[in-house]
Amino acid sequence: MRARNMQRDQSRQLYEQALKCIPGGVNSPVRAFKGVGGNPLFFKAGSGPYLIDVDDNHYVDYVGAWGPLILGHCHPAVVQALQEQLEKGLGYGASTEAEIKLASKICELMPSIEQIRLVTSGTEATMSAIRLARGYTGRDRIVKFEGCYHGHVDGLLVKAGSGALTLGEPDSLGVPKAYTDLTHVLPFNDVEAVERFFAEHGEQVACVIVEPVAGNMNCVPPAPGFLETLRAHCTEHSSVLIFDEVMTGFRVALGGAQSVYGVTPDLTTLGKVIGGGLPVGAFGGRKSIMDCIAPSGAVYQAGTLSGSPLAVAAGLAMLQTICTEGFYETLSNKAQRLVGGLSERAEAAGVPFTSNQLGGMFGCFFSEADQVSHFSQVMECNVENFQKFFHCMLDNGVHLAPSAFEAGFISSAHDDEAIQLSLDAAEKAFAAVKS
Repeated sequence: MRARNMQRDQSRQLYEQALKCIPGGVNSPVRAFKGVGGNPLFFKAGSGPYLIDVDDNHYVDYVGAWGPLILGHCHPAVVQALQEQLEKGLGYGASTEAEIKLASKICELMPSIEQIRLVTSGTEATMSAIRLARGYTGRDRIVKFEGCYHGHVDGLLVKAGSGALTLGEPDSLGVPKAYTDLTHVLPFNDVEAVERFFAEHGEQVACVIVEPVAGNMNCVPPAPGFLETLRAHCTEHSSVLIFDEVMTGFRVALGGAQSVYGVTPDLTTLGKVIGGGLPVGAFGGRKSIMDCIAPSGAVYQAGTLSGSPLAVAAGLAMLQTICTEGFYETLSNKAQRLVGGLSERAEAAGVPFTSNQLGGMFGCFFSEADQVSHFSQVMECNVENFQKFFHCMLDNGVHLAPSAFEAGFISSAHDDEAIQLSLDAAEKAFAAVKS
């Protein structure tokens, strides 16, 4: 399923063209190869677990459009739903019955969400959730955590993860200091730091926003007691607890990470996975809080294309498929086979390596640590080893995120052949790292 002796002349030519009219040649920094070197690839098609670039090279894909393609590329049910909607129209700028069906299904699957508002991106979802929390509490200060990325919102670009880490710029120019003065950053998985902060500032905190499983400093699950501590202090101080499940929602489990760890947030943000991979997002939670959003309340939020009929149609088809019995058990088993095989091959090659995995989400770290659970450990990983590994995997037909700080994703479309191809490539890649 993959080409040998890969040539990428067309990708190089397109990149040179893109540099003339697109800043940096890409429309999102995470697509650039700044963290690994070389030129970004340009793709023309996807099928099941595979991506095909403009030079006709085939790759087993573990990026999955950065998470949402839990069914793989061009799943028949999603494609059919889109085709049927295309015949009816692209969008109306008005309400549809399908929006109600999608909202109702999400509320059913994630009981902490009593009401939900559809938006057009994960960034818009987190931005709106924070505005809502501030309006609801009448407070201004917010808490986030090192290495957690919640979109390119001005007040959240402080020690952010994702592309900001890859580019070596955890903050951003163009963000007034006054915006970030109201943002407090604490270490992820540090219970004592949370307790100290709330003891001193708890009554001033509008909300705490956190990725329940950090996916933007690679994949870092919560330490025992961490999420529970956040819940307890937010309850005690009447602060709003926001779980950013843009990445983990319907990816790690049917009910999201909150169902795995048994901690209930006040608000939840969701991303492109609820649109089957199309641009969409959402935020929702307790009705008493959601009632503050316009037109019911005085916290303003709007979106001309919110509830896009295409995204809603694809999302409903996706949700129906993932609700089938045994879906997540099978997905998790595939991910376990992959990361277990990677660890075995790293050990055989004598390369320090460890991994984290939950559901269909995983992280690979070139680290001496038995388990990576803190931002400081992520930053101590051997990035040079990852760079070598990334390029060797790419040359052997495996597409990983071009950054040591991004999680990986497996889909239901990844079959035994695709996983075995990946492990065979990894054996060569670990050998290249060791040499």
